Amino acid sequence: MDVTLPPPLMISQGFLPTDSLLESLIQISNEVTTMEKIPITQSNNVSTMIRRIKLLSSLFEEIQETNTQLPPSSILCLTELYSVIRRVKSLIQACQQGSCLWNLVRAESISNQFHVIVKEMSRALDILPLSLLKIGADTREQVELLHRQVKRVDLMIDSKEVQRREELLQVMTASTKSKSRSKAVIDFEKLEVIMTRIGLKTPFDYEEEISKLEAEAEKQAGTGGLIVVSNINNLISLVSLSKSIVFSKQDHAITQEEDKNSQSRRYSFSQSMVINIPDEYRCPISLDLMRDPVIVASGHTYDRVSIAQWINSGHHTCPKSGKRLIHMALIPNYALKSLIHQYCDENNLPVDENAPATSSTHSFEKNPSVKRKLPEKAIDHISATKSAMDAVKMTAEFLVGKLAMGSVDIQRQAAYELRLLAKTGMDNRRLISEAGAIPFLVTLLSSHDPRIQEHAVTTLLNLSIFENNKVLIVAAGAIDSIVDVLGSGKTMEARENAAAAIFSLSLIDDYKVVIGSRPKAIPYLIELLKDGTTTGKRDAATALINLAVYSVNKVNVVVSGAIPVLIDLLMDDKAGITDDALAVLSLLLGCCEGREEIRKSKVLVPILIDLLRFGSPKGKENSITLLLGLCKDGDDEVARRLLMNPRSIPSLQSLAADGSMKAQRKADALLRLLNRCCSQSYRNPFE
Repeated sequence: MDVTLPPPLMISQGFLPTDSLLESLIQISNEVTTMEKIPITQSNNVSTMIRRIKLLSSLFEEIQETNTQLPPSSILCLTELYSVIRRVKSLIQACQQGSCLWNLVRAESISNQFHVIVKEMSRALDILPLSLLKIGADTREQVELLHRQVKRVDLMIDSKEVQRREELLQVMTASTKSKSRSKAVIDFEKLEVIMTRIGLKTPFDYEEEISKLEAEAEKQAGTGGLIVVSNINNLISLVSLSKSIVFSKQDHAITQEEDKNSQSRRYSFSQSMVINIPDEYRCPISLDLMRDPVIVASGHTYDRVSIAQWINSGHHTCPKSGKRLIHMALIPNYALKSLIHQYCDENNLPVDENAPATSSTHSFEKNPSVKRKLPEKAIDHISATKSAMDAVKMTAEFLVGKLAMGSVDIQRQAAYELRLLAKTGMDNRRLISEAGAIPFLVTLLSSHDPRIQEHAVTTLLNLSIFENNKVLIVAAGAIDSIVDVLGSGKTMEARENAAAAIFSLSLIDDYKVVIGSRPKAIPYLIELLKDGTTTGKRDAATALINLAVYSVNKVNVVVSGAIPVLIDLLMDDKAGITDDALAVLSLLLGCCEGREEIRKSKVLVPILIDLLRFGSPKGKENSITLLLGLCKDGDDEVARRLLMNPRSIPSLQSLAADGSMKAQRKADALLRLLNRCCSQSYRNPFE
């Protein structure tokens, strides 16, 4: 099967608008990741590719949520990735819709097509400017890991498929030779095994496969050559022969055993009636009811047998998230296991951990009352939600116990899993705090282990998003410890997340005063503003914006030396926090110490004039606020510098006409003030 893939998007055709491009990327990624039927052939390549696309989909969604202008190199990369994902979709659809046998014969060729697409993905990611994108640290880490993986990936050909293809070719050769001799030459038992392994189990499966082979033969007639068409016709003959032999043999066996096994077959039929098992109780790998749920390093839960097979086959990533597992330990999920056992008891299901997959089905003959209850269970979404919350609660209690009593390694793992659990859902954050996690996390902020400290402060940050938890975190004495991590955290990420936690806690007005009263809090934020990464600078700036609402904190920010640092950031294009720096400066203008310090700068006014022209809407508003504030305070020097700059008046007039309501109002006020200043200069030429 030589799949005809859509051509790559040509850059010369022009880019889609950013919003449309991201929307298209998210849509096509969802189309790929929600494909329900994984083809039997190329299943490894397809599954791996879907996991990669799922990870990229998270990146696209996060970029869309930031709603910021993208650098040109990222638009180029995203355009290339859109082309790659289109080709992935076409290739997977071809594998799904094509003949299984022909796909098996062409296994190496199809695997090579997947490999070529992976290399194109690698080249696209080579030009992705991650440092310029406003995305979270977790997403950045996952994309960097994906980039490293696809750069060094080798051609992946499933050895089992190669073996099946060789067995198939042997049978095809025997079939060709047998046309002039007895058909006993063909090993029909081996043929039946081959057909079963590629999914041909019913007469309908055989008919569908024959139709697909006939369509492939018609397609190849014009381009594939006589040998290719002849091979496909041989496959059609082989499938037809296999169908007639296999099902005639089965019919004979069924006739002989019909009376003997009638009761058994009725029971088997009743076993096939599947009850509606909640998704929370199904293993993400096998989709069967979990018998022994375990938690892996990523925080996701799987059935022990399924995830053990996954890890033992050489995989070191989480099947659901695609993230690399930092260890291979499987932690029993006792909370979920208890709920599953309770569910099994209520629905008369066996709870034996060694029960086969069919034990997730139920015999209605053995318990007729279940049949009457089925519709009620099928729509009992509230019950399923309550069960999920109970599972979170018991898992949180289990992990808090590990925080309290575990070794350093166990504490590190428990803190990491709580960090993941607290990342999504207000209910999760509430349940974790109710389990008593906050005091233990506060204690771990002073841990000598860098990862424990980082996980602890990040978990507290995530928990603080839930309003009630802010009170509990402060009551546990966390502020001093968070400030210490902010200043001397063992990793930069820990310091950045400490700044973000201070921002989150300071959303409550009373805590603005409490945090500002800590002697080291504001100086440490300014250090991070100066030395941190782009994310760290932004976290520090937003925290300062919150704290500087109060007059006492304004003075502390000025005295701690923030203004020179903020002005330097305005001149640093790479820092990427111009708007945040302007917002802090605008607030500091509200105190005498701030105005005096701002006036000392000789470079600020020209920068603000440039920002009136080229800044963001918010940046323009804050630039006008600063200029107006300086001029209103009777500083004629600033007004004269504005009048002498040929770009200032046109920029102000433009904003007065086309800016936001706030910008228009302040631009009008500043123009009137400059007009008065100009008139006074004409009346007093010798002043």
